[in-house]
Amino acid sequence: MPDPANPIRLALVDDYDIVLAGLARMFDQYEDRVDVIELDARVPVVSDIDIALYDSFAQSEADLGDIGTLVRNPLVTRVAVYTWNFDRRLVDAAFAKGADGYLSKTLPAAELVEALERIHFGDRVVSPAPDDDVTPALDWPGRAEHLTERESEIIALITQGKSNAEIAAIVYLSINSIKSHIRSAYRKMGVTNRVEAVLWGVEHGFRPDYHRIADWEQGEPL
Repeated sequence: MPDPANPIRLALVDDYDIVLAGLARMFDQYEDRVDVIELDARVPVVSDIDIALYDSFAQSEADLGDIGTLVRNPLVTRVAVYTWNFDRRLVDAAFAKGADGYLSKTLPAAELVEALERIHFGDRVVSPAPDDDVTPALDWPGRAEHLTERESEIIALITQGKSNAEIAAIVYLSINSIKSHIRSAYRKMGVTNRVEAVLWGVEHGFRPDYHRIADWEQGEPL
């Protein structure tokens, strides 16, 4: 059962401040149950974290190293992945690396809080796979320009200098799907090639604000 005197201490992990701020807002009505600890990269987290919630936006997916980095950090009790990619290989990889939960970005706030409470009390939780990419409570770069979160993530990876093949490997989509998302995003952005897309991305906040996982790896999350 939730303990109002001891809300879950939750750290949010992603390199984009706008993504974290949108996610943090989901917990505004649940402050008695969830205490969001990590938002400002300039403020060190020096006490224990009950759950580190790894937002996969423009990050390595669960089969790569970041989940293990969080699991190994002595300040972190449990780790959950927050994503829309429910490829079975990714779910299995997350748990193989020590994750305790695998949660969909389409969960309403109330259900997300309930899932985090179950994880906190020792359950291994996999939420139902999402039917689509609709995440109305969240925020992401380019949302004001009508990019979907998936399109935004791909443009963020392009702005980071990733090739189509690298993006496909990161987000577990086919090259053809990546190209389709790129064409749709380019139309909305008013660009016609990769150089223009990178320049547009830099101007519209698609470069990471802070590489947070590096500090977690060093054992002193910021």
